Amino acid sequence: MTSPSDLEQLAEIELQKDEEEEDDDDDDVTDGPSVPPISRSGADSSHPYYDVARHGIIQVSGDDRYGRKLIIFSSCCLPPSHQLNHRRLLEYLKFTLDQYVEMDYILVYFHHGLRSSNKPSLKWLREAYAEFDRKYKKNMKTLYVVHPTNFIRIVWNIFKPLISHKFGKKLTYVNYLTELREHLNYEQLIIPPDVLRHDEKLRAAQRGGGGAPPSLKTPPPRPPLPTQQFGVSLQYIREKNRQQMIPPVIRHTVSYLKQRGLRTEGIFRRSARVQLIKDVQRLYNLGKPVNFDDYHDVHVPAVILKTFLREMPEPLLTFTVYSQVQDLLTVETSLRVSRCKQMMESLPEHHFIVAKYLLSFLHTVSQQSLVNKMSASNLACVFGVNLVWPLHGSISLTDLTPINIFTEILVEHFPAVFGSRCPPAQVDP
Repeated sequence: MTSPSDLEQLAEIELQKDEEEEDDDDDDVTDGPSVPPISRSGADSSHPYYDVARHGIIQVSGDDRYGRKLIIFSSCCLPPSHQLNHRRLLEYLKFTLDQYVEMDYILVYFHHGLRSSNKPSLKWLREAYAEFDRKYKKNMKTLYVVHPTNFIRIVWNIFKPLISHKFGKKLTYVNYLTELREHLNYEQLIIPPDVLRHDEKLRAAQRGGGGAPPSLKTPPPRPPLPTQQFGVSLQYIREKNRQQMIPPVIRHTVSYLKQRGLRTEGIFRRSARVQLIKDVQRLYNLGKPVNFDDYHDVHVPAVILKTFLREMPEPLLTFTVYSQVQDLLTVETSLRVSRCKQMMESLPEHHFIVAKYLLSFLHTVSQQSLVNKMSASNLACVFGVNLVWPLHGSISLTDLTPINIFTEILVEHFPAVFGSRCPPAQVDP
């Protein structure tokens, strides 16, 4: 039987092999960290963990298709070990996760770029695992390890005695980036350039070996069904639903949750079974009736509502508002409600009507926060990235702060923000 010390030595040997192979493939490889795409790390120098955050090692990249937060760890962004306090790295990871562990989340680990020069010690990994108590592990639904090598598999064997069977089942190996498309909103991922280049090399090598590489190209979209609800514009849904201003999915889920979900603790923070969500989406898209009582889970309509918003081709609050939201931190605190009101009143009428309907409901949810634990701040963390996102690129960890502040204001100060504009076609929830 192989001892832990032998496995550790074997892991080091495998890591050195990985480095040698990469050096043979790429003469330009250095020991320095990768630059996060378009400098998206952009951490403010006043950040309590600026010394770590500035490297872009950890990013929060919106939600997956079922409303679960995506948290990304990129090894290629790790600087040489002597330039980074790994204890601080662990604290920063916990600091980031603490904002989301009360809801379901996904962890994506990009392994490429881990080298002897920047690798945290196995002792550090053991301490990290020991410090991540049940609250961190319970709501992590999947750990995607992208571009695994023999080093990863050996390290996994070292940790097997410490890891519960239930946690072990959450591990998913991903050999090519294209495989992530099956599970995540690929366009939302913040993928370092080094990882993209490495993936292309792996795919090119597979082509050279005669195998058919997975394609990163998205197949051309099919024309939507006349009854389509997900992934189509508000205008399309309105035209196909007798000019109804509120999309059926929003109307049904809000109505059901007002009756059955207002007092549910953690409503909107929990996920539901993926296949269930797909089944409900299919029913809606085929124009068939959906009875949420059949699913015996109030979290199903909650996830469906978030999924509908996230799959809109343009965010409910429009691409135009996104840049204005990012500037919100420059506005004096006492003037932010007024600024948010101006932004909302600048929306096209149909978007405003649907936004007012939805935010009125979320304001009602927040009024029950003593019971459901969903304050305006908590709702902002869940809904912010589903209401507004950029036309190009992804939402970084730094971008989240103004988005969450903006959404919290919309929920908490709903009467002040939405009260003065009342279009003739306005509908109340």
